[in-house]
Amino acid sequence: MATPMIPPAYAPDFLAAHGWEDAEIRPLAGDASFRRYFRVRRGAEQAVLMDAPPPHEDARPFVATAQWLAGAGLSAPSILAHDLDRGLLLIDDFGDARLRETLDAVPGRERELYEVAVDLLVHLHAQPPMPGLQTHGLDQWLSELQLFPVWYCPAVGLEVDAEGYRAAWRATLGPVAGDGLGPVTVLRDYHAENIMLVSGRAGIRHFGLLDFQDAVVGHPAYDLASVLEDARRDVTPAIERAMLDLYMNRTGQDTEFETAYWTLAAQRNTRILGVFTRLWKRDGKRQYTAFQPRMWGLLERDLAFPALAPVRAWFDANVPADMRAAAWEPNL
Repeated sequence: MATPMIPPAYAPDFLAAHGWEDAEIRPLAGDASFRRYFRVRRGAEQAVLMDAPPPHEDARPFVATAQWLAGAGLSAPSILAHDLDRGLLLIDDFGDARLRETLDAVPGRERELYEVAVDLLVHLHAQPPMPGLQTHGLDQWLSELQLFPVWYCPAVGLEVDAEGYRAAWRATLGPVAGDGLGPVTVLRDYHAENIMLVSGRAGIRHFGLLDFQDAVVGHPAYDLASVLEDARRDVTPAIERAMLDLYMNRTGQDTEFETAYWTLAAQRNTRILGVFTRLWKRDGKRQYTAFQPRMWGLLERDLAFPALAPVRAWFDANVPADMRAAAWEPNL
């Protein structure tokens, strides 16, 4: 079930111990995990309280990654105070201007702002990978893909060829894993709802990064696919094509990178179809099923790329059209 947006009982004592006694605590946001965020105000000052309760969450990766990203010249929240044993962090407040809502309000800025998103990745990928991160490669990609047959297929009443599914994906992802591109730091959840527009900062530092605690070392195409094939907002195909070309031009990549892009986009979108179904079935977060039609639109666009022919053939043989987007309109 969804976690109620009530701060933990020990939050006021934590704040008081770090100079924020009698601060006002108001709900800010929750997400697909157990993490919750609260805005803390004391007079003219404000910050964000992150509640990442153990044993469900571990705030240490967030702290380490935030510090590394800041050292790499990017805007990640400063850690103002923490109680890692209880999963409480007091961090910078980047304000209320989020990329998602900004694009919704002023769609004419789409190209401008997605160019900044690409520039940020170009900069990030030029850095040596963050030390100590887990690898995100073929074994991990194949493991993540099991979310689709394990959660999605039973939810819509499908029995599928599980062995053929694994074989098709292995044949498709294997060349990407061996293409020699990267490794780079991969944020994993780089999209419009995890990017704040920070007042007073320009260029790539105008983008305040959030939700990067699951960062890994992997392929440079992954985060580009994450931001351009956004699960929560429609990015026009023209902008996707232009930004893919922009990244390739600025990094000197060629058709090998483009193959990796469409393949990892398909991997990610298939995984997310399973994740959103699991959030509904296991965690009671039915609202995530509303994104499934968009995920199918993205996946079917990816599957049109020639290198994905084995996977496309599997989907054609195992997942009928009425068990794709149509199965979620309206939600099951």
